[in-house]
Amino acid sequence: MTSRANVIGTGLIGGSVGIALRANGWFVTATDSDTQIAEDAVKIGAADEVGLNKDADVTVIATPVGDIAGIALDALGKTTGAVTDVGSTKFDICTEVAHPRFVGGHPMAGSEQDGLAGARGSLFEGAMWVLTPTEETNEDTFATVRSMVRLIGAETIALHPRSHDQMVAQVSHVPHLTAAALMCLADDSSIEHRALLRLAAGGFRDMTRISAGRPTIWPDICAANRTAIVDGLDQLIQRLGDIKERVATQDQVGILDLLTRARTARVNLPTGYGIVDAVAEVTVPIPDRPGEIAVIATLAAELDVNILDLNITHTGEGKGGVMMMVVDESQTERLLGGLMARGYHPQTRALD
Repeated sequence: MTSRANVIGTGLIGGSVGIALRANGWFVTATDSDTQIAEDAVKIGAADEVGLNKDADVTVIATPVGDIAGIALDALGKTTGAVTDVGSTKFDICTEVAHPRFVGGHPMAGSEQDGLAGARGSLFEGAMWVLTPTEETNEDTFATVRSMVRLIGAETIALHPRSHDQMVAQVSHVPHLTAAALMCLADDSSIEHRALLRLAAGGFRDMTRISAGRPTIWPDICAANRTAIVDGLDQLIQRLGDIKERVATQDQVGILDLLTRARTARVNLPTGYGIVDAVAEVTVPIPDRPGEIAVIATLAAELDVNILDLNITHTGEGKGGVMMMVVDESQTERLLGGLMARGYHPQTRALD
């Protein structure tokens, strides 16, 4: 039976989701606030038809952050399957859309190209895609969305919505605003020194590349994640003040120490989970109560354990079920210890 998806919002991310799903045999129905863009999505192969399929397995909402909650609630009322989104802030959305068939999502992928014209099916290959289940999220909803995300090439990680917003402020929102500030500073100087921007070296271009992204999405992001962004900017200002002091006092040892630490941290940035040599299955009996999938999935993320595959079976009479996870065998003991510390009774076996 052919899997089906709705994509609401056919810009860069929504269009890329549609292309990737269709490449994997899904039937994709798309809508957009601009009907012409939705029709264009069909023309370029990002959707099969325009409209909303009430029986779709998954509905993906790829609209500006400020519109997501209202659209998600509307989609939950008009469809029967799982509903997710791709917004870069999660706490406000997940709080407002507290529903068993909704799980928040955020693909950490993008492009300087704007809109449907930049959409491509390979956009998510190797990217990290955060899912933010809550106590309300049904385990089947989480498993369905997670399977869809992995199908189009992304690695998944589960985080609490508030933790997501705090982390993404540091690694995405504050860097974007910093790049914008640097670019505006250079632009101000170029008025007097017209050769300045022509002399911009590769380092400057690399640092400010993200400022070329679509600006219209950022007011909503800053409003939704203002607390974490302001905190991150305060920390950045404090750090810059420290650097300023070292430069002003000609503290060459301090400057070298700072740059050495930064270089080491940059070189050691993780690039993914890498190739797995051996895998193991971890089974966990779970009681029939809200939030179990969120607790276990976010625990795995906190322990830096990658869930390679996941399945949930239900026991009769609504007494609970069993969550089965496939993980890197080298990470098994870490996960077992974390689960037992939370009161679970996991078992494991190696898989050939």
